[in-house]
Amino acid sequence: MKQRTQNGLSGTALKTIALVLMLLDHIHYFFEFTGLVPVWFSMLGRLAAPLFLFCTVEGFAHTHDRKRYILRIWLLGAAMGTVEFFMMYAGALRRGDGFYPQNAIFLALFWLCLVWQGIDWLRQKRWVPGLAAVLGPIVWPFIVAGLLTAFPQITQTPASASWFAYLISAVLPMWSAITDGGWCFLLGGILLYALYNHKTLRLLAWAGMSFLGEFLLTYLQVRRLPDFTFAQMFTVYYEWLGIFAVVLMLLYNGKRGRGCKPLFYIFYPAHVYILYALSCLTYMRMQ
Repeated sequence: MKQRTQNGLSGTALKTIALVLMLLDHIHYFFEFTGLVPVWFSMLGRLAAPLFLFCTVEGFAHTHDRKRYILRIWLLGAAMGTVEFFMMYAGALRRGDGFYPQNAIFLALFWLCLVWQGIDWLRQKRWVPGLAAVLGPIVWPFIVAGLLTAFPQITQTPASASWFAYLISAVLPMWSAITDGGWCFLLGGILLYALYNHKTLRLLAWAGMSFLGEFLLTYLQVRRLPDFTFAQMFTVYYEWLGIFAVVLMLLYNGKRGRGCKPLFYIFYPAHVYILYALSCLTYMRMQ
């Protein structure tokens, strides 16, 4: 244990911790309806997404083939986004209570990869592609709104409306429509990469922004609700607990570790759909 502390945590170690925490979180997510899974599963799971975000920043910064890296993330995101699209709009394969998984972190990471590439181009003074890559994903929802205004016929038939909805939700996702990882997650990812050369500062900036976005802003929104008590910030509105992932980030030793790349890419979609299928079976047996 002393040797591990001195050496810090490798990228593989951080990903493994994130996988375990994510599994706990999703066990609560899929089986909360049973009343048998304690909420602290999800509280611990709040650390998973920030850790995956941090590891993706590191992976993007050190990969030897960014095109393949981005393509892999996009393919996984688009595939899971396609499944979610049919569940959302067609009601396909939904659980008996109407629940369906909204796990789309790969779409959020794909969005961020485009912005990160733009940041690097701007650092190289490649202004046109840099600005396009940074601003394109950000203004994409406004472009979509403009297209719908200029060409209202897009939504006049069910077929064209469906294809367009699929385009902006699974193929070229809008940040405003991504169901897993909100604006705070995306802004945090931009900060972590934009300040990449300032190892400690970027983590402090990320933690500060996360606290303001996830704790303070949430508190200001819910404090006027009937029967609200401050204690609920630790029992109900606990999304902000992900801030504590910064402790593990600070222990990162800058080393990749043993890798196991296929495991991390396969585990996420596999465990989501396995847990979801089990939750559907459990729901049917409880009826």
